[in-house]
Amino acid sequence: MSKGEVVLLDCWASPFCLRAKIALAEKGVEYEARAENLFGGKSDLLLKSNPSTRKLGLRHHFSHPVLMRELRQDFIDKKVFDAVCNIWKSKGEVPETAKNEFIEILKQLEGALGEKDFFGGDSFGFVDVISIPLTCWFYAVEKFGGFKLENECPKFSAWMNKCMQRDTVARILLDLEKVYEFVIMLRNMFGIE
Repeated sequence: MSKGEVVLLDCWASPFCLRAKIALAEKGVEYEARAENLFGGKSDLLLKSNPSTRKLGLRHHFSHPVLMRELRQDFIDKKVFDAVCNIWKSKGEVPETAKNEFIEILKQLEGALGEKDFFGGDSFGFVDVISIPLTCWFYAVEKFGGFKLENECPKFSAWMNKCMQRDTVARILLDLEKVYEFVIMLRNMFGIE
């Protein structure tokens, strides 16, 4: 499959776009990434391809859109993502309830992980692909929440480190400091302080 046959509508900081990049890299699929400006207007291709939600994480194959909602898992998308947002969107001191909710969700994931290296067992699989991109935002969550994930959820931290050993993950995931600076920019943009 040639690079022009698959187009990824992309926003550099989106964990949903990172998820698609990792999945495509795992499958060895080349793609063309097209940056979307989420703050200045979405492209005609995005609006035409996904008119109902107008969300990113959309792939195109031979001009046919493949919606990423086929690749989502409710727990990761709703629980983890929302808990991350609840922390960085908090004004002033982050409420204990937001921190506790986030940690409790990760402890549930630790329970699902058990003693395995990956959620699928010995091999990197679907749940790993959809979960690992969200971890780029965890450094910002730690900074705003005033805790260390490694202390609260050691198994989850070990899983993150194991995933980072994969080339398909390491070369795609974002610089944590850059994401933290992006979150500060978002907080300023939304008047959160």
